[in-house]
Amino acid sequence: MGYTINRVLAGISLDDADARTRAALTDGGFGVLTEIDVQATMKKKIDKDMDGYRILGACNPNMAWQAIGMEARLGVMLPCNVILREVEGGIEVSAVDPVASMAAIDNDELHVVAGQVRDMLGKVVEAI
Repeated sequence: MGYTINRVLAGISLDDADARTRAALTDGGFGVLTEIDVQATMKKKIDKDMDGYRILGACNPNMAWQAIGMEARLGVMLPCNVILREVEGGIEVSAVDPVASMAAIDNDELHVVAGQVRDMLGKVVEAI
């Protein structure tokens, strides 16, 4: 089983992919709570160069509320991360697969919610 939902956007810049991803997340009911510019952080912290790489921490408040109500410690797995990384020919967008990340939790109701979130994120990635 894979753990991400992926798509490569050909011939696009990281900034354009970021803008398109944020718009698709918003349209899909998600907000971006956190952002990490991994490329800049690695350069600043350990003086290492790498291709563009950003992590967007996305959240759908209603789904998060529902899931946390089922499993109080679930917050350690939130938000749903979406990465943007420079690859040959464009930008790869990868969203976490919540079904894969929640597989270790023994809660069938939560797995249903994770499936719903996976479907939502799949539509977001398709729409970018």
